[in-house]
Amino acid sequence: MNRNPVIPYVWIMVLGIGLMIGLGFKGLGDAEQLAKELEGGEEAEKTEEVADAGPEDIYSAKCLSCHGDQKQGGVGPALTNISLSEEEVADVLTNGRGTMPGGLVPPEQVDAMAKWLLGQE
Repeated sequence: MNRNPVIPYVWIMVLGIGLMIGLGFKGLGDAEQLAKELEGGEEAEKTEEVADAGPEDIYSAKCLSCHGDQKQGGVGPALTNISLSEEEVADVLTNGRGTMPGGLVPPEQVDAMAKWLLGQE
């Protein structure tokens, strides 16, 4: 029996093309989801939830990963015994400092968050 040595390569090519087409359609779905997020779809809902939250909830959602669960510090500095004024803390929350980005706290919650942070021991 003579077997054609080209047949396996043709099958690999057909499977590869099928895989590329399938992943192309999957990628289109991901691009639509990304576009929705960039337009503010799901992100706007998350921002509204944080805007309605109290300082403790905002801390848990936005600050805990860098400043620790007990505000002991980690990647970011400790947030106990802060030596800044309330206005300076509000400025850091609004504009960021060092590696901390600004805008993590919704603008309408900045003053409450600053007071809450300064009230912690």
